[in-house]
Amino acid sequence: MAVQLCCSPQPQPQPPFNLCFSATQYPLFVNSPQSQRRLYSQRGLLMIRASQLQTLKIEKSSLNICEAVSDSQLWAASALRVRSFYDFKPNSFAIQDHKKYLAEREFEALKERIAGKRLGFKRVSCIIATLPVSQISSISEDLSTACKISPCDEDRVVVASLDLNQCIRLPDELTGMKPEGAKADHARAYISNVCVAEELYRNGLGYSLVTESKRVAEDWGISDLYVHVAFDNEAAKNLYIKTGFVHENDEPAWQARFLDRPRRILLWSDLSKDYV
Repeated sequence: MAVQLCCSPQPQPQPPFNLCFSATQYPLFVNSPQSQRRLYSQRGLLMIRASQLQTLKIEKSSLNICEAVSDSQLWAASALRVRSFYDFKPNSFAIQDHKKYLAEREFEALKERIAGKRLGFKRVSCIIATLPVSQISSISEDLSTACKISPCDEDRVVVASLDLNQCIRLPDELTGMKPEGAKADHARAYISNVCVAEELYRNGLGYSLVTESKRVAEDWGISDLYVHVAFDNEAAKNLYIKTGFVHENDEPAWQARFLDRPRRILLWSDLSKDYV
């Protein structure tokens, strides 16, 4: 039951974008600058609700993990993020238009980062996991429609995604301490924007994505990989520990209060050692 892997080169809205896993509660509309900052700064601090959901067991042999290259792949990843990171009220006015607007913002920002147009980032890749639409349509018509791509002759659905960012730091986040000196510019990277379709929790998709991100990072010459995670998000912490991350630093409580978000910790993985 081997997972198929493929490769290639890799957006965020204007605010910070450090995500850790799954879906939390977000308002449909953001009216004030403060609430907008809170919305985006908390995007990665998502609490897994798998225990409340009826999830689908997937056929691992049909899972494909690769770097997103085409516009359709990037759009599907953006749509999945909107679906995962916002809690939409079913009867809200113009909800589909608002979802499209949010997806368009994420799509354009994602393309900008992948194209190397975002200051402070040397390289960015969006890594996606896809499954045949035939496996998804029976459990979620919304997911299979919103996140569908059509590579070659087979319709597939983007069911999980993350960003790999080669940079010294992420905005408004704890900065990794390794490596030191001038080489940190090229040898440090961060994982962000991790999301998995809630219908498919507990299928190992997060583990597979992180494992592939490590392989891509090593190809880039990255020696030190980081991820930020909510202090109380035990499920996400367990995932990263399982894939070889260890604790490096805690966000000061005052900083979390100032940024109006849950407190985070910074985890580190030494890619020169084979943890996975």
